[in-house]
Amino acid sequence: MTQTHGKTVESRPTVNFDVRHLILTNGVPILFLALSITMAMVAGLNVTFLLNEVVTRLARNSLLVLSLLIPVTAGMGLNFSIVIGAMAGQAAAIAVTYWGIPGVRGFLLACLLSTPIAAIAGWLAGNVLNRAKGREMITSMILGFFANGIYQLIFLFLVGPIIPLKDPAMLLPQGIGVRNTVDLINMAQAFDKIWRPVIGGVRIPVVTLLVSAGMCVLITFLMKTKIGQDLRAVGQDMHIAEVMGIKVDKTRIIAMILSTVIAGWGQLIFLQNIGTLNTYNSHEQVGMFSIAALLVGGASTRRATIWQAIVGVILFHTLFVVSPLAGQRLFGVPQIGEYFRVFVAYGIIAVALALHAWQGRQVRRQAIKEAMLTE
Repeated sequence: MTQTHGKTVESRPTVNFDVRHLILTNGVPILFLALSITMAMVAGLNVTFLLNEVVTRLARNSLLVLSLLIPVTAGMGLNFSIVIGAMAGQAAAIAVTYWGIPGVRGFLLACLLSTPIAAIAGWLAGNVLNRAKGREMITSMILGFFANGIYQLIFLFLVGPIIPLKDPAMLLPQGIGVRNTVDLINMAQAFDKIWRPVIGGVRIPVVTLLVSAGMCVLITFLMKTKIGQDLRAVGQDMHIAEVMGIKVDKTRIIAMILSTVIAGWGQLIFLQNIGTLNTYNSHEQVGMFSIAALLVGGASTRRATIWQAIVGVILFHTLFVVSPLAGQRLFGVPQIGEYFRVFVAYGIIAVALALHAWQGRQVRRQAIKEAMLTE
């Protein structure tokens, strides 16, 4: 309240809207939102078709992206080795398909089987990453390649002569190795079909989305527990965490185990939606695409939130849907659209990391300026 010429005038609070700060902190999602809108307009897609695609991809990819959050919180960067969890999920899916266990029962059994395999793999990966502190991202990428070699050795050479699998429909013609494509007819869309209402022309897999929502709740709850506090402390400063009595190496291993197990479940969610398994290729791009989606949502190598993961999945997969059609519309050659999709997928990571590095420098400069002004 202020007084002017004897009259009382109510002062209104001023809203300080800093556009520069908004761009600095949300530059990546803003960029890709603009790209998505532009390409959707160029492609001329039907809105209902686009919404159906985005909702479907949100349901089947969210869990894989959420599996990246815990290692980031623990200061281990972007976990490229979630492909190990994906391979554990695929191994369980092959076993359940061979046994012929249908529907939700088969899917849940696959989740149960993948859990110990992914946990052991995550424990081994965590031990390796503890010996490569400061270089976790490149080490996790190499671990993924190494695990892929073991996976191919097992399913290409050991299945048949050593590991018994006598279904000709699943084996290569020579009787050694699993076929390149396995039909997951027993567990295809096991969760999606439970409740899939159509609202405004958009088919919504409610149960699958609820699974992702449940994982968001579990991660939020985990971060409020003692383990969650330890993960944060280790992520902020390992040396201080060790002085505080936190077992740093053990905490980092727990982060890797949780990430790998969730990635295994996420890959099973993905596969039940697709309905087929590309035995030797389905897992290869899991890490790359999940990390790209997380970065598009505004996350960085040191900080990532659930909302950034969800926003990233929506933006990345919107762009992934519209980019081939936009490329075809712009250049007039259908194959150009596919090249455009690959360019976008890999270019996103490079652009996002570059923008995050630039944003980090700008924030540091701003902090230095503010410190100098206060002095």
